[in-house]
Amino acid sequence: MAEKYPRDRFDDIPDGLQRVGAHRAPRPKGRGWIAVGWAALAVIVLVGAGIFGLSLVSGSISFHGTPNTTSGTPTPTPTPTPTIVPTVDPSLSVNVLNGTTTAGLGGKVRDVLIAAGWKIGAVANADQQNLTQTIVYYSDPKNQAAALGAAQSLPGATVQESQAFADTGADLTVVIGSDYTG
Repeated sequence: MAEKYPRDRFDDIPDGLQRVGAHRAPRPKGRGWIAVGWAALAVIVLVGAGIFGLSLVSGSISFHGTPNTTSGTPTPTPTPTPTIVPTVDPSLSVNVLNGTTTAGLGGKVRDVLIAAGWKIGAVANADQQNLTQTIVYYSDPKNQAAALGAAQSLPGATVQESQAFADTGADLTVVIGSDYTG
């Protein structure tokens, strides 16, 4: 299939020269697919690198896995976490909040804590009256042992670190739930 071009100086070549002008050579078949192939390869590499990078950033891929223990190296034994011993610290103040509909329950819990050696700061009703669990809150980690000591004085109470009551000025806050049986 010949293409039509206007005649120019390249059309008149000497007889001894066995070539055709470079701009007139027909394109080899299939050269367009090479560019498409390179573009597809570039897209695959870039998408793969992006997925791998996002997996690293999000933490779903980690290069800090456990070492292979079949090589004969012993696995390190985990260090035990120290057990916190519950204590009663009369220098800490304790607020008592009644989270139930039982009237006077805050005063009863106050009396139990005073008998156990605690200094009570305030007794009031909680902002919710339908709480089901009795929890001793502490905001400073150094008061965890004291929170455990206060929880021992109240049957079924648990402890929890929280900054929710840090602005009250009390070191510990006891929120009474309906599970309190004392």
